[in-house]
Amino acid sequence: MTALLQVEGLSKGFGGVRAVDDCSFGVSEGTMTALIGPNGSGKTTVFNLVTGYLSADAGVVRFAGAPVRSPDPMRLYRLGLTRTFQQARVFARLSVRDNLIAAIPHRRRSFLRTRFTPADMSRAEEVLGEFGLLGLADALASELSFGQRKLLEFATVLMSRPRLVLLDEPTSGVNPTMVATMERHIRELNAQGLTFLIVEHDMNLVMRLCDPVIVLDHGAKIMEGAPSEVQVDPRVLDAYLGA
Repeated sequence: MTALLQVEGLSKGFGGVRAVDDCSFGVSEGTMTALIGPNGSGKTTVFNLVTGYLSADAGVVRFAGAPVRSPDPMRLYRLGLTRTFQQARVFARLSVRDNLIAAIPHRRRSFLRTRFTPADMSRAEEVLGEFGLLGLADALASELSFGQRKLLEFATVLMSRPRLVLLDEPTSGVNPTMVATMERHIRELNAQGLTFLIVEHDMNLVMRLCDPVIVLDHGAKIMEGAPSEVQVDPRVLDAYLGA
């Protein structure tokens, strides 16, 4: 399979702490790849480096074969690489529908003064329907539950028709019903060709959903393989049991 995302020798320090240390891995097109590790292992920092929210001290990130030369989340978003966050980032004072419309790439800069086209509205309602949120289209995002906000954020990143979505703890803090809903959406979107890189602490979800699984410890990759291999690898067990 072709590597849609390639990370080579990525490093990032904060003061005297090496958050990411010479980290290299690839995400093949069409996969649901997991990035796991104990708390403080560098997973979210890697996400921030890959998506342009931080600049690396060393290393190269390539997306769709082209190097990412400078931190620029919006440019990457337009190219097809997008992400969610541990705490859902939505516009609380906008309606659910308008949150999706605001995420359309060519509208973001002029959202407050642009009349939206029928195509914009149709796309927003299509995605809301797929996520079971159409009945809440006119509700303010502030009125949604925590789990619904996470689902809304997931829906908004699809408005750019991405090639790769990075999910940062998509099921953290949500109930089992919402976990099942998130898993179903990930599987369905992957079956349609969307690639995922997922940070997740729910190991049961990771092991049934993702292949391959990449394991970080102290900012470095210590293991990559199938779920069955990762579960019994001594380096992985030591990293988690020693954390």
